[in-house]
Parts: sequence; structure tokens; C-alpha cells
Amino acid sequence: MTAPPVAPAQPAAAAHPRELRVKVADFAAAGDGAVIATIGLGSCVAIALHDARAGVGALAHVLLPDETLSRDAANRAKFATTAVPLLVEQVRRLGGRGPLTAKIVGGASMFAQLLPMGGTNMGARNVEATLTALAKAGIPLAAQDTGGDHGRSVFLHVSDGRVVVRSLKKGERVL
Repeated sequence: MTAPPVAPAQPAAAAHPRELRVKVADFAAAGDGAVIATIGLGSCVAIALHDARAGVGALAHVLLPDETLSRDAANRAKFATTAVPLLVEQVRRLGGRGPLTAKIVGGASMFAQLLPMGGTNMGARNVEATLTALAKAGIPLAAQDTGGDHGRSVFLHVSDGRVVVRSLKKGERVL
């Protein structure tokens, strides 16, 4: 007698039945009513692209403005300058053919009090690089929740393009 087949281990239950989690310097793209989420945004920026006609979207958790700030430039999701074209490719791969809109979140100055006068605010640099990359790609910015001194979590609902932003300091906001 043979043993019954063993079912593969199930991932930990997500807050939404089709929730995809994006880590730092990572991305995901989906359709079918999925929610793409990332947590722990400080100076990093979440870039959410959405195609309303196709009901598909993509989200990246960008760590740095551009490749000049890292020896590891191979990860396109890590940088604002390369993440935008990557997300466009992913939305198109999923069948998105309509116009895209963008929403961005993050870019906080988490430790502004520790910066020397005139010091680098990486959050502001990430936001600026993201806006430049979106403009270069011809993608309009529909909404943003950036800056400040607080962390955020982001949930992109790809069915309708809603972006839910949660913060301990500011509560919940829908973009």
C-alpha cells in the first residue's frame, strides 16, 4: 500500500485571498482582482501602475533613485529609473494595452533630525527620481502620498486601481 500524496505546504494566510507581497527592491504584477501589497515604506517609494481597461496593475518597492548609488545594478526593481519601465513591461505582458496611470507612496524623511544641515534626504530623492521616470515614460501621476516623517504600508487593488495607504501616524487613506 502506498502512502497518499502529500499536499504542498500552503503559504501563510494573507489578508486578502489573492494578495501578493512585495519586499524591498522587488515588484509584482497581477490581474484577476488581486491585491499587491508592500509594507514598511520609509524613504523607499512604492510605484503603482494601473491599466483601468484591462484591470491589471503592478507595484514596485523602490529602494534608491538610480543605479549610480549601488554596486548591484542588475535588480531593476531596486531603482526608480529602471522600475518604471519594468512595471510597464509587466502590465503589458498581462494584457494591459490602455493608458496607464501611476500612484506613488513613501519617500519619507524618517531620520531628518539626524541629517547634518543640507544633508541628503533619500526619501525626497526617491520621489524626485520616480516623478522624472514617470514623466519620461509619459505616465500621468493620478495621486501621491509622499514625504513626511512616517512609515506606510500600501495595498494596490488591481481590479479598480485603488491604492490604500496605511500608517500608524496618519491612519488609512485611499488614493
